[in-house]
This record gives sequence, C-alpha cells and structure tokens, in this order.
Amino acid sequence: MKKWLPIVAAMLLSACSSSEEDKTYYQLPSAPQSYAANQTAQDNRLLWVEQISVPDYLAGNGVVYQTTDVQYVIANSNLWASPLDQQLRNTLVANLSSALPGWVVSSQPLGATQDTLNVNVTGFHGRYDGHVIVSGEWLLNHRGTLTKRPFHVELTQQEDGYDAMVKQLAAAWQQEAQSIARELTRLP
Repeated sequence: MKKWLPIVAAMLLSACSSSEEDKTYYQLPSAPQSYAANQTAQDNRLLWVEQISVPDYLAGNGVVYQTTDVQYVIANSNLWASPLDQQLRNTLVANLSSALPGWVVSSQPLGATQDTLNVNVTGFHGRYDGHVIVSGEWLLNHRGTLTKRPFHVELTQQEDGYDAMVKQLAAAWQQEAQSIARELTRLP
C-alpha cells in the first residue's frame, strides 16, 4: 500500500498543475519607441492619454471571440497577461510617441497646457468570419476645444488561432493610433 502513495501523490500534483499549464497569456506588442535625446516639455507638444475604457465583456481576463452576429465567447484558457485597458493605454502611448516626433505622450498628467485624449473601446475581438474588430470613439480636448471621432477598424486574420488573432488586433489598434496621430498633426 505504501508503495502506491508516491504515485497517487504525483498524480494529484500533476492534475492540479495541468489546469494552470493549459492557460496561455497574451500581451499586445507595440511599436518600438524612438527617443530623442534631452527632450524637455517646453520644446514639445504635450498629450496625456487620460483613460481607455472598455465594456464589461472586454474588461475580464479572457480574450473575446465573436461566434455569431449576436454571440460572444470569453476564453477561459486564453487570457490577457494584464488588464486589457492597461495594455491598450500602454500600446497607444507607445504608438503615438513613435508616430508623433516632437510630442511628449504620456499616461500621466503633464501640466496645465497639455492636450487630453480619452478613448472608449467598444470592440476588441476576433470574429467567426476570420476578421478582427477594433471599434469605439475617442475624445480629444485641445485647448478647450473638443474633437470626437468614432473608429472602426476591421482586418482579416491571415492564420487561425489566438496568437494570430492577438497580433492582428494589435495591428488594428496600431492602425487606429496612426489615424489619431494624423488628426493630432492637423491641430494648430
């Protein structure tokens, strides 16, 4: 009887650990940042990415996949490595910083003369037809003038699987960052 005890213990330990090993965690990649030497806030335009908000179905840990026109599945084993709103904010700051030389873009307040950007993301998921959807609206406060723009980016996934979906979602988010950057460069 005692010789079976180590085998039973090993089986129990492997059963407990296998559920954790089956989980996969995802982090959005961002554009590499280029840093200009010795930039100071006085020399640059200032942009504070104040908030990225996501609806409840996107705020959980699971990556979201739309299975029909009205049904969504939140994955139990394919999870975000950190909260999605944080990842979206961090990658937006990085992507805007890269796209806007001469600007200081931050997730922290920069001062009284900063522009402020808030983004409401309503869609950030893969879809049954092989597309990824990134949608919502952004609101920019530039010197007291508000600019509000909706966005909807839909890209085709080139490969199956969550890895490809997350990479394509990141590409769509980067595409929207480029669009926001173009709008910002038009500001007086």
